[in-house]
Amino acid sequence: MNATSTINLARISAMDCAQAARLLAGVRHAALAGQRPRVLPRPVIEESWERMKLDGVDPDRDFRSRLLSVEELEERRRASPLTEIMPVLRDAIVSVADAAHHIMVVCDAEGRVLWREGNSTVLRKADSLGFELGADWGESVVGTNGIGTPLVVRRPVQVFSAEHFVETHHAWTCTGAPITDPRDGRLLGVVDISGPLNTMHPATLALVDSVAKLAEARLRETHVTALDRLRSVAAPVLARLEGRRAVAVDSHGWTAAVTGMPPTDRLALPKAMAAGHIRLPSLGTCAVEPLPGGWLLRVEEDPQPLTATRVILDVSGPRRWSVTVEGGGAGGWTHELSPRHAELLFLLSTHRKGRSASGLAEDMFGDPARTVTVRAELSRVRRYLGGLLAHRPYRFPEDVDLDVILPEHPANLLPHSTAPAVREARRVREARRVPEP
Repeated sequence: MNATSTINLARISAMDCAQAARLLAGVRHAALAGQRPRVLPRPVIEESWERMKLDGVDPDRDFRSRLLSVEELEERRRASPLTEIMPVLRDAIVSVADAAHHIMVVCDAEGRVLWREGNSTVLRKADSLGFELGADWGESVVGTNGIGTPLVVRRPVQVFSAEHFVETHHAWTCTGAPITDPRDGRLLGVVDISGPLNTMHPATLALVDSVAKLAEARLRETHVTALDRLRSVAAPVLARLEGRRAVAVDSHGWTAAVTGMPPTDRLALPKAMAAGHIRLPSLGTCAVEPLPGGWLLRVEEDPQPLTATRVILDVSGPRRWSVTVEGGGAGGWTHELSPRHAELLFLLSTHRKGRSASGLAEDMFGDPARTVTVRAELSRVRRYLGGLLAHRPYRFPEDVDLDVILPEHPANLLPHSTAPAVREARRVREARRVPEP
């Protein structure tokens, strides 16, 4: 590796473990000392280290969080959708992990360890690291690692030896992939494979990623089955409405059946749904009636145009982002955003006069030709924002009072995003925050 090269895990794994660990330890030491190392850390690791410095994580001391009690652990397991996919994860990973001297660890979206299985010897070693059931392995608590870091960046990450921010974890290697709920894009947690330093293999990253996608596919199948059940209940109800506009949706807003209007995949619903009346940007005023497994929305004639006094885009968190509509008779609702939609709406918030599809493509991908992806995603956004997101060019209308809630530290602005314009926004905010000497 030359003086300007970046760490390559495939090449690192081909080295003697002790030699690789020494190389990475030197890179980490130089980075923490504010020096330029002779080999650069991988971008995902370097960016994580910067977040750790901002969060005040001690690189030299291991921090042990309070473990969840048995009752708290069981309650989280019962409430988590991850419970229903544990058989998939066990079948795909545990036997492989055991043979390879690894363990499988499954955590919730807060980084709490809910399940641990695998090689018994490695499980005992994990105990010495505080890698126990109920422990908090969020990045801001224990530093760069294969659970907390994938939760932040929303993609699979392998962390080897001294790539861990905290020194006591350097004898460990871990690889994690996030699992999201296909119904609403909500981050559910991480599946991770961890083990001693000498068990590291770059192919583990592909394995964990594939298993996470397999688990999401199982959740998707379960959701489709639930929609089919709701459809069978809703169909005769809609047939009696004689062409009036109505739609049956599940609790996440996914459409099971529709009559009297063009079908749509999903509607944004208020967090607290109840029988009565609500106003949605995409439909107007609707009468709401409960159905087994969902809701019946009957669109009512309403000549009043939809207006909103306030739209709040909250991108202050490292893992969850939302858009909230208040006032204007909209009923007040909040929609949790996917990583891509959070990026797009943030970028539009910086261009109040509007942005073309090609401009957004350049902002997102550095390639103005990738307009098909941008248009497809914004079409999905308009399904829940309706007239609150105009197009030609894409923009928030002038009569919308837009508030954007940003994180305190620039490095925490959509930390999962690799979009050139988001990275530039982080750089500009950091330059404004730190005055020139």
